[in-house]
Amino acid sequence: MLQTLNLVAYALFVLAMGYYFITNLQWYSYRLSRAIFHHTKTWWHFVYFLIPYALYEVVNNTTPYGFVVVILYLGMLYHWYRGLDKPLVFTGRVKRFFAALVLIALFMAVVFQSYVVLIPLFGAYFVSMFIEKILFEGFKRKAQQKIEAAKELKVIGVTASYGKTSIKNIIAHLLGAKYKTYATPRSVNTLGGVMKDINDDLPEDTEVYVVEMGARGEGDIAQIAEFVNPHIAVVGKIGPAHIEYFKTLENIRNTKMEILKSERLGKAYIHESAMVQPDSEGKVETYGKGEQLDLRSALPAPTHKISEIEATLEKTCFTLDGVGYCANLLGAFNAENLAAAILVAKKMGLDDTAIQAQLATLEPTPHRLQRIDAGGKVILDDSFNGNIDGMMASFDLASTYEGRKVIITPGLVEVDDALNAQVAKRANEVFDLVIVSGDLNYEIFKQYVDPDKLVKLANKGEMEQMLAEQTRSGDLILFANDAPSFV
Repeated sequence: MLQTLNLVAYALFVLAMGYYFITNLQWYSYRLSRAIFHHTKTWWHFVYFLIPYALYEVVNNTTPYGFVVVILYLGMLYHWYRGLDKPLVFTGRVKRFFAALVLIALFMAVVFQSYVVLIPLFGAYFVSMFIEKILFEGFKRKAQQKIEAAKELKVIGVTASYGKTSIKNIIAHLLGAKYKTYATPRSVNTLGGVMKDINDDLPEDTEVYVVEMGARGEGDIAQIAEFVNPHIAVVGKIGPAHIEYFKTLENIRNTKMEILKSERLGKAYIHESAMVQPDSEGKVETYGKGEQLDLRSALPAPTHKISEIEATLEKTCFTLDGVGYCANLLGAFNAENLAAAILVAKKMGLDDTAIQAQLATLEPTPHRLQRIDAGGKVILDDSFNGNIDGMMASFDLASTYEGRKVIITPGLVEVDDALNAQVAKRANEVFDLVIVSGDLNYEIFKQYVDPDKLVKLANKGEMEQMLAEQTRSGDLILFANDAPSFV
């Protein structure tokens, strides 16, 4: 009886450990090193993996009561699962991992009469990685053939530290006035994601394909650029996003500039923060507010100048090369995102009349300084914006509101403490109530925010109740960066 019970317990323990293992891998793009060394809650690995594993090994190998450890672990893991706002998605890759996990565990238990845990886990990981590599090459060939067969298709590549999704969406909207335009959905910006998008969703009659390109390391942008070979490239604002991976701002700049490796590149619009010189052939042009001139005197003024920015709680207006534009997007930083898209639209043959007409119908990107009026409150949903410039712009925008102001934020993720200190200080100046979600940056906010206005939100499940208790009609509520629970 005990033997059967322990066999069932072993199977459940391996599956439970596998669930924790693959969930964390999925969060970090299946990169084992990232899941281990860049996890912002490394204590989870001790509590939900290492300690339970060690305890199970000791108890199971010295007594017949290993099943007791498994029962306790299942309870702990269920509690952990209940607190997640980003649970495991059972993709084909995940299903193949679990299939390999079960087969290897059964093989070890039946053939060797051994209840080992790590061999099935890491065996399944490497087997699934091998299968994914084979499938990846097949998907890549299929997508490559589809792109090459579309002889008239124009590809526009977009990358940046900040704002690439917004720039992509604005370009697609503007060009929709003249072309059958399609853009990579949501925040799809990896090589695998772009390949899947091409294979599954890119319409055959598309005339312009706008591709967002993201990176967490050197060579990531080059892979996508060399794959889709954009005719027009846009590099938006460069900053310390994901500095934990890149180590230096120079590495970030160099990686973003890999977009220029396209064999078909005809024009590139580069934000001044990339600190590049326009080329003599006119292929590379720069845009911006001229802010980099004091930082490096050898750098010329941007080819295209943005000025007279006016941002309110209703719209953002600015001039680009002396021509005025307005759009129903909030935040001064959107002037630069809009400018990049306008330059692309002009390159693609749209005149100012057509551009102005399209800007008048432009809707804000969801969760990026999106204004919502509800229950007598003004809600600024900036939950998908996790960079210092965007956050500071949202604070500036909120400061123009005359009523009581509330912010809910975890702070910034994957940046150094100095930037979060900057965020905390400014939040203390602007807001009447500062609600910090999670533990990640709470201690920093505690140093710089007045105690009588600082509140900690330990669990996102309590947010609705907290808002009901802490806010009232007439308040402005800013949701600034909605980091998932695993950070």
